[in-house]
Amino acid sequence: MVKQEPPVTVRLPEAWLWVVILIGAGLGVGAAFAVGPVADGMIRLFDGAPRPLELAAALPLVWALPVLAVVGAAAGAWVAGVWRSENPVVEVRSDGVVVHDGAGGRHVARGQLAEVFTDGRDLVLRGTDGAEHVRTRVDSGLTEHLRSAFERHGYPWRGTADPHEAAYTVWVDNTPDLDEPAHALLRKRRRALADDRAGAADEAREELRARGISVRDRGKAQQYRTV
Repeated sequence: MVKQEPPVTVRLPEAWLWVVILIGAGLGVGAAFAVGPVADGMIRLFDGAPRPLELAAALPLVWALPVLAVVGAAAGAWVAGVWRSENPVVEVRSDGVVVHDGAGGRHVARGQLAEVFTDGRDLVLRGTDGAEHVRTRVDSGLTEHLRSAFERHGYPWRGTADPHEAAYTVWVDNTPDLDEPAHALLRKRRRALADDRAGAADEAREELRARGISVRDRGKAQQYRTV
């Protein structure tokens, strides 16, 4: 019998995001001291400097410090926001797992899960039928948090490599080991990735999964395995 542990939610810690914001503010403070000499050097070398740099250099230090600190913090907040949006929120419960990411929310019941692991930068939830219910990008810094959450709830955590690593093949268009509809979907997904259309790439992945084909990315290449 599985012990009924309280749900555990794994996400980027707020403290990490604040560190990014504070680093941005610190860089802004450093820029306040550096902007004057940098602008002067550019004027001497190139007979001019970008207008924003000249305006920042013209500020008295007592104004430049808070202004550039705020600008740096705002830039840090933007970076932190992008970082957070690129990582999922994973709720691990005794009866199943809920993953929220850019593709929306997905629930996978406990009885459907056979393997949980990270594969490169991906978190993978693989079903009892061999198909991947979830494959989503996750920061490597969260791996230990994920391992702890899944093991605490008794899920089959398989570590930081795909147990079926040797079964993957680099996709080469028109090879005879796949039929034409599968090749067409892989072409569609390749174009979607090249055009940064994540939704279309996810749609092609789902269609491939329905055909019993798992796909993952390695650099600019797609790798697949049949289930």
